[in-house]
Amino acid sequence: MERVLSRREASEAVHDHGWRYLLGALRTSVPVDSLAGAVALAAEAVAVCGDDADRHLRVDARPERLVLTLQSLDRAAVTTRDTELARLITAAVGAVAVGGSGPPVPQPEIATGAPRSVQLLEVAIDALHIAGIRPFWKAVLGYADEAGAEGPQDPLVDPVGQGPAIWFQQMDRARPQRNRIHFDVCVPHDEAPRRVEAALAAGGRLLSAARAPAFWVLADAEGNEACVTTWQGRDG
Repeated sequence: MERVLSRREASEAVHDHGWRYLLGALRTSVPVDSLAGAVALAAEAVAVCGDDADRHLRVDARPERLVLTLQSLDRAAVTTRDTELARLITAAVGAVAVGGSGPPVPQPEIATGAPRSVQLLEVAIDALHIAGIRPFWKAVLGYADEAGAEGPQDPLVDPVGQGPAIWFQQMDRARPQRNRIHFDVCVPHDEAPRRVEAALAAGGRLLSAARAPAFWVLADAEGNEACVTTWQGRDG
């Protein structure tokens, strides 16, 4: 029987296998040297998942990397089956040589010289009356309800998994001088300090670390905000 895991359980189950827990999903990246190599590894991952591939695995194949995401799609959460599949995929991928360069290694691309670590992006929209604006954003983006989340204040997701999730932050009063839409950049917990430091070095300001390591609130030189977020500090 599959069991939904807590954030900490999911993270600890796959950390040493090259995956990271991000926003209710497990994600890893496999460096490759060709699109053909990426497709070959994707086929290996699908074969390992077997009949569970369609309801757990998503792949993004590029000439330079293969990004793999695991989530029990009917629950929009990580279960024991997802962590089991992550370990099986890592073992299977590590046994395959691609392009004569040796076995590829699933990794979160933290401090490896990669353009960035694995991550997921959310867009947060501040609202006084969330139920009144949610239908507009659902329609204009062509988005859908997340599995098990169909309430008038619940997040919205791209049904084909290409765009960032949208969530709505309740305002208690109008704040016309404050930006009303901001990005939440969910990164691996062991990447977050480096990402915050880089943002500050690039001219940003730290507005609040009161809820770190769940999230840090940053702003650019003109006050536009973004949050760097992790799974930590959210399990009660």
